[in-house]
Amino acid sequence: MSDPLLNAVEDALNALERVLLGKRQQLRLALTCMLSQGHLLIEDLPGMGKTTLAHGLARVLGLEDHRVQFTSDMLPADIIGVSVFEPASGEFRFHAGPVFCQLLLADEINRTTPKTQSALLEAMEEGQVTVDGHTYRLPKPFFVIATQNPATQYGTFPLPESQLDRFLMRISLGYPAPEVERKLLLGGDTRSELSTLPRCLTPNELVEVQQRCATIHASSSVIDYLQRLVQFTRDSELFSYGVSPRGALALLRCARTWAWLEGRAHLVPEDIQQVLEPVIGHRIRTAEDIGSHAGTRLVNELLAQVDVLG
Repeated sequence: MSDPLLNAVEDALNALERVLLGKRQQLRLALTCMLSQGHLLIEDLPGMGKTTLAHGLARVLGLEDHRVQFTSDMLPADIIGVSVFEPASGEFRFHAGPVFCQLLLADEINRTTPKTQSALLEAMEEGQVTVDGHTYRLPKPFFVIATQNPATQYGTFPLPESQLDRFLMRISLGYPAPEVERKLLLGGDTRSELSTLPRCLTPNELVEVQQRCATIHASSSVIDYLQRLVQFTRDSELFSYGVSPRGALALLRCARTWAWLEGRAHLVPEDIQQVLEPVIGHRIRTAEDIGSHAGTRLVNELLAQVDVLG
């Protein structure tokens, strides 16, 4: 018997393909991230569809979204809000910022200063913000989808490791294949399709899917494989530091979701391999720290060195 929720997620994936042609793998990873209750970082050159993907996800998942264009002169209050004194009542009243939504699109997050970047830390980790000693809860579900340009471009402030670790996944969209780009050139800009995307899930159904994904069974042999992968990053001289326990838990969460999307109630090693690079690529560094894309090479080395069977 088919699962209506699984069918709905498949419908969402198919709908997103209408606005991001030829990017099914990246779209699947983005949905995996959100179904795993995590925040998503999309790193790529300008004009690759990062913002379009974020808006499309909000649309098909039925989420209230706000977009913030990060700039170098932005302040933390521009994101979380500010308390303003009202003479009529003689009291301070909190005016909520754009972070109070179900999905916040933090566009070009590395264009702003570290002080403003850090304003999102509490929101992403705790689902709340604190202003003038008062704590305000954010809506549930709550996601941050952040886009950033490569650190080699001018005017960027690299995200610190503590901020990167708040993102469950980091993905890149990359250039389209020639045949896909030709279809895009002949058919016109697909961003006009955004307003026609259907809502495939309600927020309540999204929460139910998240709960189902968390129940996917992981056998002791699969857990052993995951631990060997994580331990290799900590022991090998290739890495300046290894994956943290939080990173290992993130890998397990995403692998469970990938298995659910495959229609299985149990994990297999291939589920871990499919999500490995997006989950740990931004959490590891080479001993020489040769750049932001060193993670891809390191993950390939990791998969080659660590045997599935132990």
